[in-house]
Amino acid sequence: MQKTMEKVQPWYKQFWPWFLIILPLIVVAASIATLIIAIKYSDNLVVDDYYKKGKGINLDKHREQKARAMGLQFSITVEGNKVLIKQHGGEPYKAALNVEFYHPTIQERDYKELAVADGNSNYRITFPRPVQGDWQIRLESFDHTWRLQKRFTLDDGVERWLN
Repeated sequence: MQKTMEKVQPWYKQFWPWFLIILPLIVVAASIATLIIAIKYSDNLVVDDYYKKGKGINLDKHREQKARAMGLQFSITVEGNKVLIKQHGGEPYKAALNVEFYHPTIQERDYKELAVADGNSNYRITFPRPVQGDWQIRLESFDHTWRLQKRFTLDDGVERWLN
């Protein structure tokens, strides 16, 4: 009687060892991809020192109240990446304005600019990219004594009022 020897394939030619090896490798690759995405698109901290920022809110309210008491009103018109700011109310303000555009979700798109009035008391600013969409806009006096701010959805050619 002769025993028949069944020829056994080496392990690397069989299906199941590779199946069991590939599953953890897929998980490792997905984990590395998730880590790269998390590092590249990490959430920005809105405020570093929230306690100090909270204490400063009352000071901000006083500045806004002062601007309203002065009767200051400005209009903002956007054409692509150009912004025109005109004063319509209150004592004519001829000094420079601190203009800040805050994007609600993308900190890299925030703009801060010191705008100087032209001969017609208009302030013109040119930004590196278009500013259509949702923005928190803040106008502040050069010496930080008054402030106006409001959230807008900006469209080309549409005039928005800040008062």
